[in-house]
Amino acid sequence: MGTLKPRTASRAGEKNSECGMKNAMNKLKMQTKNLSDENFLKLAELFPNAVTETIDENGAVVRAIDKDVLAQEINAHVVEGREERYQFTWPDKRKSVLLANAPIAAALRPCREESVDFDATENLYIEGDNLDVLKLLRETYLNRVKMIYIDPPYNTGNDFVYEDNFAEETGEFLRRDGYYDTEGNRLRENRDSNGRFHTDWLNMIYPRLRVARDLLTEDGVIFISIDDNEVENLKKIANEIFGEERFAAQIPWRKRTAKSDVPFGVSQDYEWILVYAKSMEFVACLEGGTRKYFETEDFPDRPWRIHDLTKQTSASERPNSFFTIIDPKNGNEYPANPNRTWAITEETFKHYYAENRIVFPGDYDFLSISKPCLRYWKEDDIAKAGDRFGFIPVSTNLPSEIGMTQDGTKEIAELFKKKVFGFPKPVALIKYFLKAATAANPNNNDIILDFFSGSATTAHAVMQLNAEDGGKRNFIMVQLPEVCDEKSEAAKAGYSTICEIGKERIRRAGAKIKAELGMRNAELKNEQLSLADNSELDIGFRVLKLDSSNMKDVYYTPEEFLTAAEKQPDLFGFADNIKEGRTDEDLLFQVMLELGVPLSAKIAQDGGVYYVNDNYLIACFKEVDTALITEIAKQKPYYAVFRDSSFASDSALVNFEQVFNTYSPNTIRRVL
Repeated sequence: MGTLKPRTASRAGEKNSECGMKNAMNKLKMQTKNLSDENFLKLAELFPNAVTETIDENGAVVRAIDKDVLAQEINAHVVEGREERYQFTWPDKRKSVLLANAPIAAALRPCREESVDFDATENLYIEGDNLDVLKLLRETYLNRVKMIYIDPPYNTGNDFVYEDNFAEETGEFLRRDGYYDTEGNRLRENRDSNGRFHTDWLNMIYPRLRVARDLLTEDGVIFISIDDNEVENLKKIANEIFGEERFAAQIPWRKRTAKSDVPFGVSQDYEWILVYAKSMEFVACLEGGTRKYFETEDFPDRPWRIHDLTKQTSASERPNSFFTIIDPKNGNEYPANPNRTWAITEETFKHYYAENRIVFPGDYDFLSISKPCLRYWKEDDIAKAGDRFGFIPVSTNLPSEIGMTQDGTKEIAELFKKKVFGFPKPVALIKYFLKAATAANPNNNDIILDFFSGSATTAHAVMQLNAEDGGKRNFIMVQLPEVCDEKSEAAKAGYSTICEIGKERIRRAGAKIKAELGMRNAELKNEQLSLADNSELDIGFRVLKLDSSNMKDVYYTPEEFLTAAEKQPDLFGFADNIKEGRTDEDLLFQVMLELGVPLSAKIAQDGGVYYVNDNYLIACFKEVDTALITEIAKQKPYYAVFRDSSFASDSALVNFEQVFNTYSPNTIRRVL
């Protein structure tokens, strides 16, 4: 996670164009391009939520771009619009779009004392409202998150929803009325009696998914757990945000055994996991796809396998495939089944036979077949599957070993010796999705995000899977510090917030996983058979806490601090633009976010000078003179950041640019 990766734009449009060129390669178009089509595709790629349907002058339903939605996307205020069209909407939807796009002035402050292995870990645990956190992460982690899993509140009437304030103005962060209740919560029960039962939930989930989409890599994927109450609405929202064509699956998960005391006598024992890809580049796969290939004397350098040559279609459905195959070598006949025809036509059969792709009964003594089969070459399988060769597709029929809610509860109880969290997902469930999204390349430092972290099951699953397959996945957990009920087992055990439970679970689970891994490797006594090296397993995490910006208001609106009479800077107000109580490390992490440096980057400190990812970023917020500036410039960092009030003298400030122009002219210099 600490390694900087280039931000890549979507290539879905390029790929579609390439496919189109191949399909039309044999025929010239002999006309100019349809720019309307190209422009439509570009807008659809940028704003999938603006793609809709309308009725043209002839009464036909045609594709369209919703101009009101598009206008809202590029405006900083609510845009009115009344045109009727096919769409999914609800009260305050426009305001939730505005909320997703609105800027904030905030910071993520590091908390070393609550972290584990702060300097070496690449995992993050972030406390704070997830919408604000996602906004802060958006630029730095744009197109960098491989997989998102979330288990949001289900809107049962007893669950809580985030109470976002749509009227908040920029700069009012953490000062709005009702941001937290008297106990420090920013949540409230969403009873159906309030008249906004679905509306409040939709306004909560919509902007968060909007921002989260931007974080996914082009081959990334999001898994969303949900129950029956909002699954239909959630699917409509996800279709709008990700695009209907990016819908990958709706997976049923059995959460419990049947209950008897239920409405209508029907026990709803299943929940759903909606799966959406960022683009068509995502392909899910699992280990275990090893196929049996044959190596024969007639094809010594081309291993091959066989596949059924029939298809589940009737003669009336596929008349061209209802024919008798004749073995040219001996004249044996193999008529098609009227209820299961051949998968090819007679012309295709002739073509395949000429390419040695048809295998008949009797061709090989080791094959026991009663009808012709299709031959597949291993080289073609590898070319088609690429890095995923040897893997199998993911089924929506989850294996039984992924467990139910009772298994998740048992896992929590075993770690804490009591039930400190209700209805957690089992680790095996999240681990299964992790495998599906990352199994083809587990050592690629994939980032896994969960912004409704809860008890941190996702972090537990990431560490467990890394221990099993040697993967290098990293996690980012985000959780509002929701206060535990004073009567709960968690509160009685000394945990005041859900965040405290999540962090402690990661500590305990990490220690347990590492200990088990070491014991297992000791038992094997063979490095070639050992599991992942437990010395390399990352079970640490950096704790960051959402807070208001480190900068005083004067930093953002200096014009407001000019004296009315002279229109000159108020020297007292400008004496220091950093808030009291903020540390140099607080400033460093806000600078990292500003410059797009991952929050997991390696940080070294020497005499008050911070070195981030070696010399990529060098920052110093203490007093600097010309000698120190020169020393930093000679190291040729990509970024160099200083504090405005830290220059030891006027000469140091004057010499600043000259020194860098002399020793490192390409360094990007910034001053707070």
